[in-house]
Amino acid sequence: MVVRKDTGFPLADQRLADVAKALSHPARIAILRLLAQRGTCICGEIVEDLPLSQSTVSQHLKALKEAGLIRGEIEGSRTCYCLDAAAFTAAAESFAALTTDIQKDAAACCC
Repeated sequence: MVVRKDTGFPLADQRLADVAKALSHPARIAILRLLAQRGTCICGEIVEDLPLSQSTVSQHLKALKEAGLIRGEIEGSRTCYCLDAAAFTAAAESFAALTTDIQKDAAACCC
């Protein structure tokens, strides 16, 4: 039986870690920038702008969607992707709170 070790942490920390993991690849950041500039994109349009194969772009889109940072709506045989503005606001607030807490609570390094 597989036991996930991350479930023993607060849900907000788990969510923040999921978002951080989704942002940990430069291709995903490039995809997010494209979606921010265009509003919406079909996977094929993203492939045209990145030096990646269609299958690789699809994998990155899947990771961003699972993290809740983007939404995808099926339009016929294609999927149209866009940013989830509310998710970005929540992520920004979570990252800001984390950095504030760490800076406030950080002890001076003595090594």
